[in-house]
Amino acid sequence: MGIILWVIFGALVGWIASLIMKTDAQQGTILNIMVGIIGAVLGGWLMSFLGKSGVTGFNLYSFLVALLGAVVLIAIVRAIR
Repeated sequence: MGIILWVIFGALVGWIASLIMKTDAQQGTILNIMVGIIGAVLGGWLMSFLGKSGVTGFNLYSFLVALLGAVVLIAIVRAIR
């Protein structure tokens, strides 16, 4: 994926993850993008342990993998705080 698609994908995934974890009021657009992109990497890494592929493009499977990673990321940050 290109840089612009990563930013759009990250923003969408980060926003949905923040709604699920109820941290939307604490996060801005930039933080949503960062959570989404880092979550996509984390989700791909987690899926590799299960023998599945990670984020492969702009599709539903990749969205769910990235969303899983973003939710895990927010949960880890919450646990550290």
